[in-house]
Amino acid sequence: MPEITIAPVTDTPQIRAALCELLIEAVAGGASVSFMHPLSPEDAAAFWDDSLTAAVSGKRIVLGAFDGGVLVGSFSLVLDTPPNQRHRADLAKLITRISHRGRGIGSALMLEAERLAIARGKTLLVLDTAVEGGAAPMYEGLGYILAGIIPDYALKPHGGLTGSAIYWKRIGADAHLKRKDEADEN
Repeated sequence: MPEITIAPVTDTPQIRAALCELLIEAVAGGASVSFMHPLSPEDAAAFWDDSLTAAVSGKRIVLGAFDGGVLVGSFSLVLDTPPNQRHRADLAKLITRISHRGRGIGSALMLEAERLAIARGKTLLVLDTAVEGGAAPMYEGLGYILAGIIPDYALKPHGGLTGSAIYWKRIGADAHLKRKDEADEN
C-alpha cells in the first residue's frame, strides 16, 4: 500500500475537483463541516474557490493527504486573524475520505498544520467540532483542551441540532512550560 503524504495542495483543476468530491462525500456521510446535505457541486466549488484564493494570498494553508497521488483528506490552517490576534491561527474543515478513516490521516494532517503554524510564529491554535460525531477524542489525544460547549450551535448535515465543542492548544517552543504553569494554577 502506498504511503500517505501530507502537503499543501496546489490549485489545479484536478485538485479542485478532488476537493469538491471529498467535501460532498463528507457532508453526505454526516460530517458537520458547515454545509447541509445534499451539497451541490456548485456550492462545494465556491467554498474551495474561496479557500484556495485565500491560500494563494497567504491567508490560509490548505493541506491535502494523498494516498498514492489520490486526495484522501484535507485540512485548513487559517492564518488571517485580526490585528490583536496575530499570535494565533484557526484550524478548519478536517475531512478524511470515509474509506480512509481510522488510519491516522486526521492526526497527520493536524500535526502538519501545527508544524506550519509554529514555522509562522503562531503560539495558539483554536478549533471547533460537533459534539455529536465530531473528532473530539482525536483532538484531546493530540493535547487540545476543551474550552467549552455551545449547545445547539449548528444544524447537522441531515437535520437536527448539535452542539459545538471549542478547543485550544498552545504550540511552539515554550508551549509545554505554559501548560505546566496553567496546570499548577488549578
